[in-house]
Amino acid sequence: MPAAFPFPTNEVLSAMPKSPRPRARFSFSPTVRALFLAVAACGAALPALAATEHEEVDRLMQSGKLDEAMTKAEAFLKDKPRDPQMRFLKGVIQLDTGKRTEAIAAFTQLTQDAPELPEPFNNLAVIYASQNQFDKARNALESAIRTNPSYATAQENLGDVYARLASQAYSKALQLDQNNTAVQPKLAVIRTLFTAPPAAGSKGSTLVASATTTPAPAPAAKPAPAPAPAPVAKAPAPAPVPAPAPVAKAPPAPAPAPAAAPVAPPVKVAAAPAPVAKTPEPAPAPAPAAAPASNAEIESVVRGWASAWASQDMDRYLAAYGSDFVPAGGQSRKAWEEDRRARIVGKSSISVNLENLAIKVDGQTATAKFRQVYRADNLNIASRKTLELQRSGNQWHIRKESVGG
Repeated sequence: MPAAFPFPTNEVLSAMPKSPRPRARFSFSPTVRALFLAVAACGAALPALAATEHEEVDRLMQSGKLDEAMTKAEAFLKDKPRDPQMRFLKGVIQLDTGKRTEAIAAFTQLTQDAPELPEPFNNLAVIYASQNQFDKARNALESAIRTNPSYATAQENLGDVYARLASQAYSKALQLDQNNTAVQPKLAVIRTLFTAPPAAGSKGSTLVASATTTPAPAPAAKPAPAPAPAPVAKAPAPAPVPAPAPVAKAPPAPAPAPAAAPVAPPVKVAAAPAPVAKTPEPAPAPAPAAAPASNAEIESVVRGWASAWASQDMDRYLAAYGSDFVPAGGQSRKAWEEDRRARIVGKSSISVNLENLAIKVDGQTATAKFRQVYRADNLNIASRKTLELQRSGNQWHIRKESVGG
């Protein structure tokens, strides 16, 4: 297999079997083929493989029957020439059969017809990187990030591209001035990113596209032990401590008047503990902790957020995000809210369905992972999403939102 990818490759989330047919001069490894089939985004991603035709073409591709897959894809596109998912699959087939120019044209056209989708930009960057065209790869990734600042895969890929560009710049500097002792250590550090074998489970410096696999609901079974209210049992303990303290220090007050000694019998001191017994008003403090959040409470919050989105109720939608929420991509909160309004308000219809919702509660924080199916007008999109929530008083708010987790 010729080395057509400039970065070290490793398994990301899934891989496709190698095609039994002879390879063209330019081809991708099974891992890279899988990367081009992977799709994920936040509110803007390629449609899921829901239709039977998409599933059949995908199955044929995984079986290495690329000619048959191409025939079915082209037949489908005759009736639905603008279907983005089938066009995406056709581009992958073209890549796998060595038709690199046609694949680039297919992904480029997708960026023009559906500029709100970051994945075609990202996959163009993967192709350009495989050709050592790192400037083009950088431009494509920056376009992907402008389209969706929360697209973590494109952010990571951009870091890898910058590392490659840095390596080239340092090498050039060393050629121009071999006596520059400051450059060599920098170049050595950068090169370790591309020469050291990636640790198990890591992505190394490989350009990748994140996969839309369905998150396993198993983690939902683990929240039960997390909210264990053990600290509540210990909360009342401090109450007895303040009681003796005031009693011990109350007698010195009458001490300055010797003649008044008979007037300050212990009876008056004994009266002090009575109010002290009421002082343990810290008792209400355990109240918030005494009612740990349940999975059902978190699910209600998350589904309420999705309902506000679908109904275009921007006040309720934006209120679901806490004051500590920081938008991805370095956007200010104000710019992010304006961007969300522009993307949501004005759609003729929106539906946001949550599937395979897995919730984990840990005291005052919670995590919700799910598969989000988004439909707006003629757009039908699926992606994986993670919401991290924080409790403030009796309210839960979103403090972080990410895609692909």
